[in-house]
Amino acid sequence: MSIKKAAIGTLPFEHLGTLLHIAFKNQGDYSRVIMDTYNEKFPDPKELEKELSDFLAKKFGGSVKLATPIVLPQSDTDDTVEQPARKLSDINFDLKPEELIAYLDQYIIKQDRAKAILSTKICTHFNRIRHRQSLAGNITGLVGSIKNNILMLGPTGVGKTYMIRLIAQKLGVPFVKGDATKFSETGYVGGDVEDLVRDMVRETNGDLARAQYGIIYIDEIDKIASAQNLVGADVSRTGVQRALLKPMEETEVDLKVPHDPISMLQEIERFRKTGQRERSTVNTKNILFIMSGAFSGLDKIIKKRLSDKAIGFGATFSNPQEDTQMLTRVTSEDLIQYGFESEFVGRLPVRAIFEHLSNDDLYSILENPNNPIVLGKKLDFAAYGITVKFGADALHLLAQKAFEESTGARGLVSAVERALLNFERRLPSTKVQTFAVSADVIENSRKWLRKLDAQPDHPDMQALYAKIKAEEKKSVSAYVNTNKTRLSDKFGLPLPPARVALIAEYYATHTTDINGVFDQFTHFYEQIKTIEMQFLKKHGINIVFEEDAIDHIFAQWLHATADLDAIYKKLSVDLEYGLKLVREKTGRNRFFLTRQALEAPEAFISQLLREAQSNDDALQLSRTDDDKERKRP
Repeated sequence: MSIKKAAIGTLPFEHLGTLLHIAFKNQGDYSRVIMDTYNEKFPDPKELEKELSDFLAKKFGGSVKLATPIVLPQSDTDDTVEQPARKLSDINFDLKPEELIAYLDQYIIKQDRAKAILSTKICTHFNRIRHRQSLAGNITGLVGSIKNNILMLGPTGVGKTYMIRLIAQKLGVPFVKGDATKFSETGYVGGDVEDLVRDMVRETNGDLARAQYGIIYIDEIDKIASAQNLVGADVSRTGVQRALLKPMEETEVDLKVPHDPISMLQEIERFRKTGQRERSTVNTKNILFIMSGAFSGLDKIIKKRLSDKAIGFGATFSNPQEDTQMLTRVTSEDLIQYGFESEFVGRLPVRAIFEHLSNDDLYSILENPNNPIVLGKKLDFAAYGITVKFGADALHLLAQKAFEESTGARGLVSAVERALLNFERRLPSTKVQTFAVSADVIENSRKWLRKLDAQPDHPDMQALYAKIKAEEKKSVSAYVNTNKTRLSDKFGLPLPPARVALIAEYYATHTTDINGVFDQFTHFYEQIKTIEMQFLKKHGINIVFEEDAIDHIFAQWLHATADLDAIYKKLSVDLEYGLKLVREKTGRNRFFLTRQALEAPEAFISQLLREAQSNDDALQLSRTDDDKERKRP
C-alpha cells in the first residue's frame, strides 16, 4: 500500500496514525525517528511537528503536508502522570492440590510425582495470593513472599507443556508460552524476555490487573545454559539468564517500549490530547514462572558427582540401569556446572522430574477416552462423514511404533498419521461410512483398500467394526465405573449401572471424548428435571422421576425415538387425568414415577387406584370396628 502523489493537500492530524503506520510499513527510518526522540526526552510539540513534516517531505516530496489545527498542550510541570493504584485482581480460586491432581489424572498417564509437585506448588501459589487479598493488604510489607518458580526436567514428549496448559485452563488464569532460544540479552538483536509479560497483557485483552496473576511458561530452557570455552559476551545464553532474574522475582515491566511502534503512536496521540504521559506497567510479583527442558547430558554430570564422592574401596558407582532415574538426584551444583548462573538457579526452588514413557505407557495414552490423539483422528474422518473405531490390537501396534522413535508421546501422532494416511486419502472418495482400524488393517492396508474400493460396506469390515465397537463400549464402561465417584461429583450426575451402559453406548456412537459425553448427559438430565416443574405448573401435580425412569427417557433420546416436548405431551395425555383422580380420592399430590409408570401408565394408575381403594376399605373396616366397640355394653 502506498500514498499516491496525486493526493496533494493537507493532512488532518487525527489521520496521522494511519499515515505513519503506512510510512513505517514502507520505510524503516520512521522507527529510528521515534526511538531516537523517545530515548532522549519527549520532544516539544513544535519540534515533533517539524521532524514529522521533514520526514513526510523526504518520503513523499511536496505531495503530502501535515496540518495541525489543534495546538498541542504543554505543561510546565513533570509531564509524567502515574496511574492510580490498581486494585488486586479478584481471584476466584479455592482449588486444592488433590483436586488438581485428580483433574490431571484424566488426561496424563504416569508422571505421578511431577503431578503432585506441580499441583501442590501451583495451588499454594494462587491460594496464598487469595489469602493475602482477604487480609486487605495488612501483610503486604511482610517478608516471606518468595515465589515458588518451577523447573521441570525430563525427556521430550512426556507431557510437560501439555500438563501446564491443562493446569492453566483449569485455574482460569492467563497463560503465555515462550521458547528460550528466541530471546537475547536486552539491547541486542532478538526477543526481549519482558515481551512475555507484555504478551500476558494481550492475552487478557488489556486487563492489567488480571495479567499480574498468570503463568509464564518458558520451554527449551536448557538451551540457554552457557556454552563451554566461549570467548566474548554470551548474549543468547547467560545474557538471557540475567535478563530473566528480575521478572522471575519482582519488577515493573513497562508496556511501552521504543521497539514497539504501535505503542509509540498511541503514546503520541495520548500526549497530543492530554499533554501528559501515562505510565503503564505490570508488576511480576505474582506471576508464576515455569521453565522446562530435556537437559541432555545433565545425567552424566550427576553420575560423575556421585562417583567422585569416594575413591578406592569406598567408591560408589551408579548402576547403568538407573541412568533414566539419574535426574531425580539433581542438585543446584549440577545445574550450575551444566551452565546456569547461581542466581538463576536460586530463583527456581521447585523442581519436578518427568519420567520416560514405556511402551505400555504409550498404549495407556491411546486407550484413555480423553486422549486428543485418537479423538483428533476420529474428527479427521468425521469431516468426510466416516465413523472410525480403533481396536486394542491397533493401539498396541501404534504404541510400539511410537516407542521405537524414542520421542515420547509426540511419536504417537506421527505413528497414527503414517498408519492411516492412505486410508484418509482414499476413503473420502468412496461411499464408506464406517471404518475399523485393527493391526491387520494397518499392516495390510492395500488389501483392505481393495476390499473397500470394491464394496464400501464389505462384510469383513462391518464385522470388524461391530467387534471393535463392542470392545469400545466395554472399555468405556470399565473406565466410568473405575472413576464413578469422581465423575459423579464433578458433573452432579448419579451413575446407576443402566446409565453407565447408556453413556458407553453414546460414546461408541458419537465422535467425542468422555467429558463431552458427560456434558451432554448432564445437560439432558437437567432438561428432564424441568418436565417435573412444567407438569406442576400446568396441572398442579407434583411428579418426581425415579432414576430408572430418567434412564428410560435417556434411552429414547439416545435412539432419537422422542424429544422432550413429545415426552412431556405423552406424560400429560397418559397421566394427567389418572393422577388427578387419585388426588381427589386420597388427597395425595406427590407421585414418584418409575420406569414401569412410563412404559405402562394405565397399569400404574390402576395400581394407585387399587391402593387408594384398599386404603379406603381398611379405613372403613377400622371405623366399623370402632363403632362396634363403642356399642358394646
